[in-house]
Amino acid sequence: MSRSTARPARALSRTLLWLVSCLVGLVAFGAEARAEDPATDFKQICSSCHTIGGGVLTGPDLREVSKRQKRDWLVNFIVDPGAVLDSGDPYAADLLAVAGQRMPNIPGMTRSRAEGLLDLIEAESVHEPGKSRFAGMQISDRPFTDRDVAAGRAIFTGETSLVAGGTACISCHTVGGLGGLGGGRLGPDLTRVFERYEDRRKLGVWLSAPATETMLPTFREHPLEQEEILSLLAYFENAMQKEQEDDAPRALVLVLLGVGGAIGALLLFNRAWRDRFTGVRRCLVRSAALSESARTPTPDASGRV
Repeated sequence: MSRSTARPARALSRTLLWLVSCLVGLVAFGAEARAEDPATDFKQICSSCHTIGGGVLTGPDLREVSKRQKRDWLVNFIVDPGAVLDSGDPYAADLLAVAGQRMPNIPGMTRSRAEGLLDLIEAESVHEPGKSRFAGMQISDRPFTDRDVAAGRAIFTGETSLVAGGTACISCHTVGGLGGLGGGRLGPDLTRVFERYEDRRKLGVWLSAPATETMLPTFREHPLEQEEILSLLAYFENAMQKEQEDDAPRALVLVLLGVGGAIGALLLFNRAWRDRFTGVRRCLVRSAALSESARTPTPDASGRV
């Protein structure tokens, strides 16, 4: 290749490389900008445990939180709640005592993102309780039907695909009564998950935006529909009830087995040691009789001692 043709080729290569670098930078910048949007952050990270004016979920209602604690403290807690809790901070300890579980550290959380979240919370706190867009989703309180339970089971096992294309629950979780090989073991057993969250609203809100490190990336772009959440709630409630019903006879069986085992052990013990005790008593009685005989004078034929 001549020098005259090599130079344009090199220039074209540099131009293409520059364009590709710019495109990659723009994509990265756009992704970072989306990730740092406070509203998106709150929905994806905070809304599974907190509301703004919608009441207590797993964590406290954050309406007017800036009036309850200094902003710098709040920023530090959002960025690294584990460090604040481990420091023995009394306010953090009180939060933990009320919530009953630690707030997890949020991957990629920075002070600027925390500041943005607090700005958002302050702006939404001007609304009356229940009027903020982050007051939390409303879950129907109608009684669940057998059809709801069946629909939830189908969603859990993957027999019915999720509308947004999310992963079926069974790939990571199991529930009592599934049969066969059960479900996955990457996540916790969900047989009693309804009991742990106490009511359908708390669990339903959490399912709308699961914030664990494993589930957040999966469901950020593939959220559950409200009807899917309702069906899963029906299935989880039914699984909990069946487990509780099975617990009563199982507990009775365990008690009966314990009592029967204790009685059997006593009978075996008595059988094994009965003859030994008789032999010991016989020797003692014979010895006592001989001693008594030796001490008692024997009368002669005339009756004199």
